[in-house]
Amino acid sequence: MNRRTKTAALGLGTALLVTAGATGATGAAGAAASASASASASGEQQREAAALTGTAKLYRSAGDDITFSFDAHLAAKDNDDPLKATGTFEWSHYAGGDGAWAKAEVDCLLTGGKVAVVSGVVTDSDLPGAKGKRVGITVHDTGRRDRLGYSWASVGNPVETKDLPKCVGSAPFEKVKKGTGDFTVVPWNPKF
Repeated sequence: MNRRTKTAALGLGTALLVTAGATGATGAAGAAASASASASASGEQQREAAALTGTAKLYRSAGDDITFSFDAHLAAKDNDDPLKATGTFEWSHYAGGDGAWAKAEVDCLLTGGKVAVVSGVVTDSDLPGAKGKRVGITVHDTGRRDRLGYSWASVGNPVETKDLPKCVGSAPFEKVKKGTGDFTVVPWNPKF
């Protein structure tokens, strides 16, 4: 990608973030960073519009066992509506024998370049009171040591969070533990 394209993508991303903030959303929305694959003359089907997949553990110096897994997709036919994303994501966090796990059904997926914001409603968990709560997660697919952030870092644990909007996450401040897997982001290419 040349310097001019990177600058344009950064400018669009900044404009989207400012717009999101003006409408009350605090999540990050990505900018389109690469051209959309299109159906060829031979009738090949277009690739999906966006995706976030993979599994990895987070690094914690205290040795906490924290795992996140994603299987989130936006079909090519739904390119204009990230709220039509489908799939699931799940996570677990255990330290010293205590902890919890949860699984959520995707209700929004936005990706831009190698950053994804996914949200979903918890459908299953052993954390009392978590079912039915929306959570959001942001992933940065760096290709080396990915990063991740989650809505409950700033708004309290999922049980305490009320009325979190769709596609709201936090900055990806956590690092993936080296050698435990990684995440893959397929960039979204909206048709503006």
